[in-house]
Amino acid sequence: MQSDKKEDIFDKMMHLPILRLFEPFYLKYKEALLYTFFGGLAFFLNFFLFIGIDYAFQISELVNNIICWIICVLFQFFTNRTWVFDGRVENNRQLLKQIVSFFGGRVGTLVVEEIILVIFITWLQLPSAPVKIFGQIVVIVLNYIISKTMVFKK
Repeated sequence: MQSDKKEDIFDKMMHLPILRLFEPFYLKYKEALLYTFFGGLAFFLNFFLFIGIDYAFQISELVNNIICWIICVLFQFFTNRTWVFDGRVENNRQLLKQIVSFFGGRVGTLVVEEIILVIFITWLQLPSAPVKIFGQIVVIVLNYIISKTMVFKK
């Protein structure tokens, strides 16, 4: 493993005999693999929250989406900063800049997803679950690009 950085839990898991075979692949694609893993967790969290809130409260899909968004963005910031992009900073000012740019990027992709929901669910009256899945895929790709190039750039 890399000696210049502290090993995280995922690096340590690669030392398990059953996973050692995958270690070269993991080292080469660690960032993309972890982003995909945590993006997948955020996707499922967002999706099941959305469906659960829709079932329990039957509120507007746009309000529902914003509630899910707030919860998931908090989850994403901490996982992306800690494990995916190594977002360590030297002072609170840099941390604040990181938080503001992260949430700003997420607001942009929230607007994109809200537009997708309005067009396909409200206007075209398509079923909410497949539209939500499509919207989340678009959002995950855009969020990776924003996080990599603007928020956690090295």
